[in-house]
This record gives sequence, structure tokens and C-alpha cells, in this order.
Amino acid sequence: MAEAENKNAAAPKSAQGGFVFLPLIAGWLIPGAGHFLLRKWGRGALLAISIVCMFVLGLAMQGRLYANAHDILEMLGLAGDLGSGLLYIVGRAMGLGTDSVQLTVADWGTRFIVVAGLLNIIAAVDAHNIRTGRKL
Repeated sequence: MAEAENKNAAAPKSAQGGFVFLPLIAGWLIPGAGHFLLRKWGRGALLAISIVCMFVLGLAMQGRLYANAHDILEMLGLAGDLGSGLLYIVGRAMGLGTDSVQLTVADWGTRFIVVAGLLNIIAAVDAHNIRTGRKL
């Protein structure tokens, strides 16, 4: 009887009901949402604020949002931008970041936007790892 209780207590979170990939997908679409779903409020708020601020600061510095890729560096930039999820989609829909980079500050802004997307991907994978029990 006690062994059955110990097996249930030691079962990974993925064995519990629910869609295991929901924090991953939600965390990619909306920064911090994956952690919010897992009730990790502090971590989710820190990630959401960091990613959104980096993205907005990048746009404020006249950074570029990649729309298509013609060479390997632009492909990597596009992959980083797509990591921002809905921030990228809304930014492209509003026509933000379409100007060509002509200032050094704008080049830094482009890097801010790409790094925000990469940080969002890492955060979404972190939320997935917490959900599956690989990380606390």
C-alpha cells in the first residue's frame, strides 16, 4: 500500500494529465506565458519584462525585422526574430522595422531584436523542461 503511494509521488509531471507541450507553445507565442501557466510567477515576469523590453528597445533604436533571407546570416537573423513569437508577427503586421539599417545604433537595435527572440526560445524550452519534470 505504501509502495503505491510512493510510485504516485515519484511519477514525473508528464505522466499527469494535460497537454505537455502547452507551456512550450504558449511560451514561444507570448514571452513568459509558459512559466505563468506553470505558476512560476517571478520567473515568468522577469522573462516577459526582459524579452519585451529588449524587443521594444531594438525597435526604438530603428532595428530591422528580417522578412526574408538571402544568405546564411539573414537566415540566422530571421530564425532569431521568429523566436519572438507574436511580438515579431505584430511588428511585421504594423510595418515596424522595415527600414534599412543606416546607423550604428540601428545595427545594435537589430541585434537586440534577434537576441530577444533567442532568449524567448530558451525560456520556452525551460518552461517545457519544468513541465516534463526535467527541471524544478
